[in-house]
Amino acid sequence: MRRWVPVVLLALLATACTGTEDSGSAPRPASSSPPAAPSGPPDEPAAVPHPVSLPALAQKTYDGRGLRLGEQVARTPRHRQYAVTWRSGDLTVSGRLAVPEGRGPFPAVVLAHGYIDPAVYVNGQGMTRERAWFGDHGYVALHVDYRGHAGSDPDPSGGLDLRLGYTEDVINAVLALRAWDGPVDDDRVALVGRSMGGGVVYNALVVQPGLVDAAVVFAPVSSDAVDNFERWIRPDPGRAGLARRILRRYGEPSARPAFWQGVSPRTYFGDITEPVLIHHGTSDDSCPIRWSRTTTRLLRRAGVDVTLRTYPGEEHAFGPQWGRSMERTGRFLSRHLG
Repeated sequence: MRRWVPVVLLALLATACTGTEDSGSAPRPASSSPPAAPSGPPDEPAAVPHPVSLPALAQKTYDGRGLRLGEQVARTPRHRQYAVTWRSGDLTVSGRLAVPEGRGPFPAVVLAHGYIDPAVYVNGQGMTRERAWFGDHGYVALHVDYRGHAGSDPDPSGGLDLRLGYTEDVINAVLALRAWDGPVDDDRVALVGRSMGGGVVYNALVVQPGLVDAAVVFAPVSSDAVDNFERWIRPDPGRAGLARRILRRYGEPSARPAFWQGVSPRTYFGDITEPVLIHHGTSDDSCPIRWSRTTTRLLRRAGVDVTLRTYPGEEHAFGPQWGRSMERTGRFLSRHLG
């Protein structure tokens, strides 16, 4: 049985129609993480990463556990769905779980949804069709609500962690799913994210290499945190207060580039060990396709096995070509999960 071993805490703490295919095949180089600071005298303490950063997240110990099934909320001839909760550190996180009919064990996916205002978000929202597709196609599918959403505990950071806490919740969801005594094949687990959830998946891949076996993202956000901040947080009048607090605490990107690089997964793409499939529509006016083209180029440069599938004329939510994208997802996961 595959079991991921948590990283040892090194420091006191401290976020589908035709398509084209591009895949990377270059030899994998060493990690693209920024070089460590020069070492000082033997008695000088090691540098501690910024508390809000992907390196700090990588140094945490994860213990996702206590997956509990609540009421059955949906059923098809091929699978059933349940409201569920599990523990993510000190927090309880809610979600939805699709379980295929039969004895299993089944391959599994953890689903990271895109942005929906937490004030209106309801349990399991955002990837309903994907969850049902996976359940009907023989996958256990765990949809993560994230902290501050639906029945989850509130987000302790109030948004100041730049949503790195969502990454913690997804990592702990994988561990809780593996620890559950249900019909999950521990050796066949993948991450699947949409839009903002695609960024959460990128984060999880760089923070915990080897945690899963493959990853798929649909219309993902940029792998550069500055792009995302400048597109959605700074210009949004409803989030002007949050933008001010973020800039007051961490500084402008132009003035504090090291901080913003530290919360951008592309900085650490060389640490990724899993194959990645990216789906993106050419007419996406929310997350521009240029973001995924740049991410694909940088992943390839870092030696990651990456495939970009583009969908001419498709917009952010995927309409007519969604079925095609799921067929491609199924083939990709069959190839990499077995």
